[in-house]
Amino acid sequence: MKFEFTTADRILFGPGTLSQVASAAAEMGERVLLVVGRDTRRAASLVEDLESRGITVSMFSVHGEPTTETAAAGLEIARNSLSTLVIGMGGGAVIDAGKVIAALLTNTEDMMTYLEVIGEGKPIQVRPAPYIAVPTTAGTGAEVTRNAVLGSPEHRVKVSMRSPLMLPRLAVVDPELTCSLTPEITASTGLDALTQLLEAFVSCEANPLTDGICREGLVRAGRSLPRAFRNGDDAEAREEMCLASLFGGLALANAKLGAVHGLAAPLGGMYSAPHGVVCARLLPHVMAANVEALRREGDAAGAARFDEAARLLTGNPSARAEEGVAWVEALCRELNVVPLSTFGILPEAFPELISKSRRASSMKGNPVVLTEYELTRILERAVVPS
Repeated sequence: MKFEFTTADRILFGPGTLSQVASAAAEMGERVLLVVGRDTRRAASLVEDLESRGITVSMFSVHGEPTTETAAAGLEIARNSLSTLVIGMGGGAVIDAGKVIAALLTNTEDMMTYLEVIGEGKPIQVRPAPYIAVPTTAGTGAEVTRNAVLGSPEHRVKVSMRSPLMLPRLAVVDPELTCSLTPEITASTGLDALTQLLEAFVSCEANPLTDGICREGLVRAGRSLPRAFRNGDDAEAREEMCLASLFGGLALANAKLGAVHGLAAPLGGMYSAPHGVVCARLLPHVMAANVEALRREGDAAGAARFDEAARLLTGNPSARAEEGVAWVEALCRELNVVPLSTFGILPEAFPELISKSRRASSMKGNPVVLTEYELTRILERAVVPS
């Protein structure tokens, strides 16, 4: 057996760890681009800490999911301000935008040179500017992944820039930053974390190290996501979901994902639908299709992975894959996840969605190759659930 495992240079986890960011930043640079979300006030204490150490701060705000244009705009600000360090403080969208900006500060070819699917997909050659990732949601695990996802409105698809060099120098995961999340965002981001853990666990590129991480994460997500949704002040549930998100990022960076994210990439590029909602609605149907295909092909070990995932999520030591599917569907109902038809997705778009999904990197990690018919049935059931 051979496998590789890489992650951020350093990870700090725990309540109050935000206070350690400025001292770490002072060792990396004197001029920082701070990439934040729509509400810049959330970063006020960090800005104050940075400036107290003599660091010059320029800010760039990301509104919504980042696009190629978003990253280009942030890069321009970073270059004009002579920034040598980038900090991303926000959700996965913010952290991904910051990764791209940090990479392009030192790799000066056009962005399309490095983007997959719509560009040349060439590897970056020079280590990016130092990057510190500070997540404020518990979902993507982007603080420990080696890629960044950008939307391309022109191509109506989401694509990645990917390299082990893009792993942050420092990831700071402070669960206290997630306590103000609304139930809706808690549900959407948490379901993304759960999906990533499950897909990495059943991936054709899973390994013993990612297996252990996924097992821990699935148990924590299964018991804590409903609690965090119902009570945002539940500190224990928030901490567990931050761990689940972190573990999901560690796993996907080293074991790939699957058909859920393979379909979510074009869906997110073609429609204004929250990524976590898309993943949640696709997940039970992809699970069911994978189990059926694996059993049909006689892959007992592959199918057994889904049985184990069901036991981890439900806490039932005798659960089978079908009970795991039912559990995910029940969780979507409990968390008020809307059907994909809400976002105007129509059956006429299915052929284009499936065609684009085949080119997505995530699809390569699926434990079995799904047919066009199977992918169509998944979309039909996710768009208008029975």
